[in-house]
Amino acid sequence: MIPTVRDVIELPVVQAGEPAILSAQQLDRPVRWVHVSDMPDLAGLLQGGELVLTTGAALRDAPRDYLDRMRRAGAVGVVVELGTRIASLPDDVGEIAHTLGLALVVLHRETKFVQVTEAVHRLIVADQYEELEFAHRTHKTFTELSMKRPSMADIVRAAAEMVDESVVLEDLSRQVLAISPRNEPATAVLADWQRRSRAMTEPWTTTAVGPRTEEWGRLIVPHSPTAPAKTTMVLERAAQALALHRMAERGRSGLEQQAQSGLIDDVLGGRTADDREADARALSLGLRVAATYLPVTVRVGAPTDRLDPVGMQRRNLRILDAVTHDVKSQGHSAICSIRRDGEIGLVLALNHRRGISADTTLSRLAEGWREAIARGGDADKVVVAVGGNAGGFADAVHGLREAAHVAEVAASMPDLPRPFVRASDVRLRGLITLLLDDPRVQMFAETELKTLLIHDAAQGSDDVEVLRGYLELAGNKSALAKRLHMSRPALYSRLTSIERRLGVDLDDGESMTSLHVALLVLDAQHRAAPETPR
Repeated sequence: MIPTVRDVIELPVVQAGEPAILSAQQLDRPVRWVHVSDMPDLAGLLQGGELVLTTGAALRDAPRDYLDRMRRAGAVGVVVELGTRIASLPDDVGEIAHTLGLALVVLHRETKFVQVTEAVHRLIVADQYEELEFAHRTHKTFTELSMKRPSMADIVRAAAEMVDESVVLEDLSRQVLAISPRNEPATAVLADWQRRSRAMTEPWTTTAVGPRTEEWGRLIVPHSPTAPAKTTMVLERAAQALALHRMAERGRSGLEQQAQSGLIDDVLGGRTADDREADARALSLGLRVAATYLPVTVRVGAPTDRLDPVGMQRRNLRILDAVTHDVKSQGHSAICSIRRDGEIGLVLALNHRRGISADTTLSRLAEGWREAIARGGDADKVVVAVGGNAGGFADAVHGLREAAHVAEVAASMPDLPRPFVRASDVRLRGLITLLLDDPRVQMFAETELKTLLIHDAAQGSDDVEVLRGYLELAGNKSALAKRLHMSRPALYSRLTSIERRLGVDLDDGESMTSLHVALLVLDAQHRAAPETPR
């Protein structure tokens, strides 16, 4: 540590001179160097931060001018050695130094200035050597660590050990990716973490992780460190190691993703029929052993601008990278594959935590995927569909068809019930989507609603919407009148007219079901129809 003025005064060689402090200003300022001179003006010799040793001749002659010149030259203090000479300083010199913000110390015994400079410079050089040695050790530590294919947690742990401070790695959505607490429990470090991190009102030391304009996280010491310069140096070096780690993982992920996609294709294509072989290959690719596996489909809406094939492939890889990265960052494992444009299929092994339900865990994953995909610039509608639990990997792979179907149906639904959907959330809409291309289904819908559609088109009426509201409210006419802001007599008249045109009884349960299905088919056809070019 660079010595302060106070440290210099406490040196044995200075204490032997019987020091008296006339001005206590700047005592805790670091001393960059020690300069010995009796010259009245050192403006051209000092660079700032020096402690001046003098016998005080110029100080006695013009104390205010001398001390003011020392202040303007950047000195932090003046040490005057009176020694055995019969000499004294003006009575008000201490007050002058205090007013000017300078430390002023008088030595009453003869002192060899060369011994003072040697002692101080030895401390300064030792501190500089320690800084260089620490920088070398920091570089060596993270270089060697990078050669060992470390995890993010390994890098964060190394940084925490070097500075003996708690270190946290978070992503841009303020989720903690890794933590290494020091001298305090992790629960205390992470208490109310996201709010505190977003507020940025605490004296934290932070360093961005990732290339400029492509940062993907932050390294944080969540308080004021005892050695700020060393802490910043270590965090910056750790950030470089984390960026290299992510780049290396992306390079490896290319081969890994090919292997994972190949495994899923082999199981779906029947080329790997042995479940034990499929399980062994999945485990070798990083899937953890779990009691159950979940087939999941992440589907992202089509981009607003048409992309060429290369652009689409880059987009798919971007989405895949966001999905796989968030799976790992939340402590789970998965085998992933690009199934088609904007659609990722994965077999997920959840890392269950005590007291947290599977639905809560899936919701966190789904929300994390949405945020990660949006950060990549793909802010279209993101649907996460989950198939049924499977006891083995191969069964979960076959469940991807169900998950993909659920995702396709959910993508056409305006309001999803939660961050992820299951087959039970799409129900009849899912069946209709599956059968939509069947001419018999199309004919059924046309037959059920034809007369009403013709009337609405000819008269500019909205009887179809009145019927839709009636069916959505399960025949509750009072509620429908309130929704449509109509009087009950007017509504009853409209419903009677609709019954007459359709030739059905709207109070009959089977008629209501048939008409409801027909409307769902009609809606699905409208969603599936290509937009008319302008």
